[in-house]
This record gives sequence, structure tokens and C-alpha cells, in this order.
Amino acid sequence: MKIAIASGKGGTGKTTLSVNLALSLSDVQLFDCDVEEPNCSLFLNCKPELLQEVSCQVPKINLDKCSFCGQCSEFCRYNALAVLPSDVLVFPSLCHGCGGCTLLCPEGAIQEEPRRIGLLEKASVQGLEFYRGLLDIGEVLAPSLIKALLTRIEPGKTAIIDSPPGTSCPVIAAVENMDYCILVTESTPFGFHDLKLAIELIRQLKIPFGVVLNRYGLGDASVEEYCLAEGIPVLLKIPNERKIAKLYSEGLSFVEVMPEWKEKFQKMFEAIKAQVEETKRKEPLGLQEEKA
Repeated sequence: MKIAIASGKGGTGKTTLSVNLALSLSDVQLFDCDVEEPNCSLFLNCKPELLQEVSCQVPKINLDKCSFCGQCSEFCRYNALAVLPSDVLVFPSLCHGCGGCTLLCPEGAIQEEPRRIGLLEKASVQGLEFYRGLLDIGEVLAPSLIKALLTRIEPGKTAIIDSPPGTSCPVIAAVENMDYCILVTESTPFGFHDLKLAIELIRQLKIPFGVVLNRYGLGDASVEEYCLAEGIPVLLKIPNERKIAKLYSEGLSFVEVMPEWKEKFQKMFEAIKAQVEETKRKEPLGLQEEKA
């Protein structure tokens, strides 16, 4: 099963939930897809090793063949190519590596060459496989790196995906094609506002989901009332306790010190499996085959 953990904003507790859930289960892969600032390793006390470099294919123009027709620049929606009367300018940092310009060129004047955008790293720690992506400084192609990272998911294992914050392209790259999405939020005005944005996104992607309330007891009951009215399951409530906050500040996962929470995470996981199975039973056969 593939479970993404997301939120409409940063700082709500995605990493806390991802790491503690992964440590509560067996035969697990944990993926840190917040490739611009991955931090799961801080709570696993590990130093991941290099797995591979990830590159994006960018166009290289052969000016001797080019007729300067401009079809490549007209096709590119990211403005990575600019055709002048006697030259073609390529902006590698804007290129998304789709390869469309190479296929479209009538003169065969475009070849592709790799440009590194980041790294994938791996560690085996505390009974789980941990993977993370590291986007190179100044790069913007987080979705491409995330997609490369998620190719490491092994069928038959439970994959926990710590997604980036927000509702933009990197989040979509991390959560699409997941079996389930856990949305983490806080009962604050900001948390509630951004939770609704995240819910709208996940509904568009047609992924079953539930909500975890972090720092429960802070704020008011608006989030709970909303979830009840919308029929959204509240999977777990993590209290706003000083002990949990202190463990977090020391880089410790609270399930290691408070083992009673492992059982709570395991029960949540069982509830998620039941919800996924119920969703599959209700889906038309054609949609199930399309997802498979």
C-alpha cells in the first residue's frame, strides 16, 4: 500500500507523522519527497548514502542543420527556447525535459544532453528502508526528482511518502497514484484554511483520504466540525503535549519513548486499509483497472 502524507501548509507535522507511522509498522519504505528541504533523517539519526544522480534531458541545437523555423520555441510552454534569425537560445533551467522539441524539429537539428538536477539517497535504519531526494541548489524541477524517487517503491511493501507542503506541482507529483492520502492539520485558522485547499486537491485526484489533527487541543473545534459535516474521517488526534514537543526538539520520534503510540498508529493503519478496500468496492471496474 502507498500512503502519502500531505498538508496545505508547512509546519503542521507531516514529517512527525511520517516517521512515527513508519516506525510503528513492519516491512516499510519511507520516502522523504520534500526534496527542497528533506528532514526525515534528523529523526532517524542516519546519514543516507548516494544512490544515484538524477538528470533532466535538455536540448542541444546543431546550428548547421537548423533552419530557424521557430517550431520548437512555439511548442515549448516553458519558454526554454528562443529562436532568433541566426541563432537559437536555450535556457536549461526552464526546460522540463519533455523531449517535444526534439520530436518536432523538421530538420533533426536537436539532440538532448543530460543536466543534473539532484540526488537520490538511501539508508537502512531501525527496520525500514529510507529514501530521500536532494534537489540541487537553484534548481526548480522538484517534480522530476520526486518522480525519480518514487520509482524506488517496491510492490508488496508499505510505502510512506512524506510529501512537500502546499498544493503545487511537487505535491501533485508526490501524491498522485497513491492508494491513500493522510492530510495533517492543526485546529488553527491558518491550518483550517489550508486544509480545505488540500482537500480540494485530493478530491480532484480522486484519492481516498482522512485527516490527522496534530497539536490537538490548540485552537478550536472548527476542523473537527468541518470533517464531521463533510463525512471526512478523523484518523488520529496527536495532543499538544509538552513531552511530545520536547522529544521533537531533541530529534526523537515519540513512538520510541512512548510505545503506547505504536498501537495507535497501527490501529490507524488498519482503519486506512479498511477505507481503501471500501473505496475499491464502490469504484467501477474500469476505474480500478485504470489505476492498476
